[in-house]
Amino acid sequence: MAALPRLALVPGEPAGVGPELCLALAARPLPAVLVAYGDPAQLADTAARLAIPVRIAEVAEDHAAAHQAGVLAVLPLPAPAPAVPSLPNPVHAPWLLRCFSRAAQACLAGRFDALVTGPVQKASFHAAGIPFVGVTELMAAEAGGCEVVMMLANPRLRVALATTHLPLREVPDAITRPLLRRVLTVLHAALVRDFGIAAPRIAVLGLNPHAGEDGHLGHEERDVIAPVLAELRATGMQLEGPLPADTAFLPRRLAGVDAVLAMYHDQGLPVLKASGFEDAANITLGLPFPRVAVDHGTALDLAGTGRADPSSLFTAVEVALAMAARRRVQSDRNPG
Repeated sequence: MAALPRLALVPGEPAGVGPELCLALAARPLPAVLVAYGDPAQLADTAARLAIPVRIAEVAEDHAAAHQAGVLAVLPLPAPAPAVPSLPNPVHAPWLLRCFSRAAQACLAGRFDALVTGPVQKASFHAAGIPFVGVTELMAAEAGGCEVVMMLANPRLRVALATTHLPLREVPDAITRPLLRRVLTVLHAALVRDFGIAAPRIAVLGLNPHAGEDGHLGHEERDVIAPVLAELRATGMQLEGPLPADTAFLPRRLAGVDAVLAMYHDQGLPVLKASGFEDAANITLGLPFPRVAVDHGTALDLAGTGRADPSSLFTAVEVALAMAARRRVQSDRNPG
């Protein structure tokens, strides 16, 4: 039992597809301890409504039983109101924050080896008057303000982001030398530690068309990106760029590349999702524990229909298990 990885699971927005995806996960065999942080009544209602053959079992936080197919162990955190599929209720926002916080704190305390999360509806937090950027940033705050990087990955491609959920007009001002140093340092370290790549090669995109074309189409590459890459290459990092984004993803350019760093959300993620949306996962790099999420939103139009595809959640669990296993090996090699 001690050898089994321990996964904490937060289904996410209760009016979205997250709960039913977690039930689909629980219906399968899984070589792990799995505990969901959420409302047992909500999950049981979803299982009954969609005829998903999963029984809900309430457990304590130190529950240590192996997962059984057809049973979802839930640490009970009662919601303030019932959930209605496809109709988010802002009253759930503070409760959902508690679910994320409790799960993150359990991982930080060593009770779980990794955290897997479902999608959230940011508009619900804003409607509740809660400033909320994303779960990536929330996890960083829970871990004491550590530097984190958002990366989406599938078996063919890894794309990390220098900036995450910013309006496009704010992106150029956010691309600074200190930011890029931090992001590339976290990305490089995570590729080594969590993906077992001894000497990772990272392709770094420019911000402007044609990577600025020597300053004629923008100066960020010349004044910000290129100097940081030169500085970090001097420390031994293998960095390519800044590269024009319109050709950087060609197969011949990606040959031998372990990850791509995009400057903003919609510069890199459309390519990643086009290359394999169903088997991609959202990974938070730089945390003291692995955190992996689905790569999609709440899919309110599918919520409650039973037609939501659980593939991304299955991938997220596989990635979390692999990351937890690598960290466990490293911990065994370097005790204390």
